[in-house]
Formats: sequence, structure tokens, C-alpha cells
Amino acid sequence: MDILIKEAVDIIKKSEFTFAFTGAGISVESGIPPFRGKHGLWNKYDPKILELGYYLNNHEKCWVHIREIFYDFFSDAKPNDAHIVLAEMEKKGYLKSIVTQNIDNLHYEAGSKVVHEFHGNAKKLKCLKCGTHYNSSEIDFNNIPPRCKNDGEILKPDFIFFGEGIPPDAYKKSFANAEQAKVCIIVGSTGEVTPASFVPRTAKQNGAIIIEINPEESMFTNTITDIYLKGRAGEVLKKLGDYLFNNPA
Repeated sequence: MDILIKEAVDIIKKSEFTFAFTGAGISVESGIPPFRGKHGLWNKYDPKILELGYYLNNHEKCWVHIREIFYDFFSDAKPNDAHIVLAEMEKKGYLKSIVTQNIDNLHYEAGSKVVHEFHGNAKKLKCLKCGTHYNSSEIDFNNIPPRCKNDGEILKPDFIFFGEGIPPDAYKKSFANAEQAKVCIIVGSTGEVTPASFVPRTAKQNGAIIIEINPEESMFTNTITDIYLKGRAGEVLKKLGDYLFNNPA
């Protein structure tokens, strides 16, 4: 493993443009379960609570579960070593940006500045009528569903529900990064969710070297990955960061 990590570090040092592509696996170590899989949230909750059509007709019912998942359970999550190392890589000039499938805000909380949130951000809410945005810290979740102060309409979390399109700005910047990247570091993504999974594939098609960090093989591993670093995101990135930051030459 150390040999592969050193090889990855050498590639990153020489790269003119490196970006990270992160999925649910990076946040599992912060106590946030994935939606899919053996321990996924959809084993406990009905996915239709995040279907736009169902939500619009069942605000109150959906908000009981939305509050529980995203604003009670997730609210105590903190960035882990993987988030922190990526933020430090950006600070030291090794990483241009992060494209994330996650909606937990943990990259920003870790100190990353350039984050393209492909699926939005749960720490923000919006009024579907007037478009006003709110930070979750402004909302009293003891009273649900939360309502817009301007028109009294029910607020919706500002992340993508089933049936909604990807935020245009995040979509455009994510694929622009993929097209110009020399290196793409995949962290904690299985590659099952589209169109997000097309981002690292676009990078590969444009000549980027793909470094993958995952505890198990993904849909990327045997198709586009050049260097597979098997392990937990925090452990692998911490070791990669040690080599990168302590031997910068």
C-alpha cells in the first residue's frame, strides 16, 4: 500500500490540475450513514419522502422524517481526517476543487473553499415560491414544516430530491473541472449514481489519471481507475497527506 500511496503522491505533485470527487463513503467516518447498501438509510426510511411530487403533496408527513434524518441526526456530524486532508491539500495548492455528491456541508466545515455541490446542501433551505434562501441555523425545527418569513410558504431543503435536476452552476463547473483535470481523486463513491458518476469518467476520457480511495471495489475500480488505494478514506488520505506535506519537493 505504501508503494502505491507514494506513487499517487508523485503523480499529484506533478499534476497541474487535480480535483477530488467524493461520495457518501467519505462521510461515513463522521457518523453519517449512506443512503444505499446494507446499512443505508433507505432500509429504515421510505425513499418517496424525497420524491418531489410526493413531497409537494405530503409536506407535513415528509418533514417529520426529513427533520429526523437531516437536522436531528446529521446535525452533530463533524469533518473527519479525510475532509481535513483534502482541505489542507487545497490550501497548499495540490487540489483545485472538490466535486461532491454529499449534502452534509462537511467539506466547507473542514476548510475547503472550492466545492461544487452536485446534489445541493442540506444546511440550506429555500422557498419554492419566492426563492428566498435560509441557513438551517435560522430555522426552529421544533415547528415543522418550516415556513418562509416572506410569504408563509413551506420551505424545502436545498438539496436535490428525486425528480429534480442538478443545480446548473454545480453541473457546469464539475464537468469543466473534469475536462481540464490531469488527476482525479475518487474518495468514497461507488459510482452507482448518475449523472454524478459521469464526472470522473469524463476526466478519464480527457486523459486524467484516476486515483481511487475506497474500502471495497466500486464501479470505477476495474473500468477507469489507475491507482486503487484500498481502505477507509480517513486512514488512506491521512497517510497520503503525511507523504505529500512532509516531503513537498
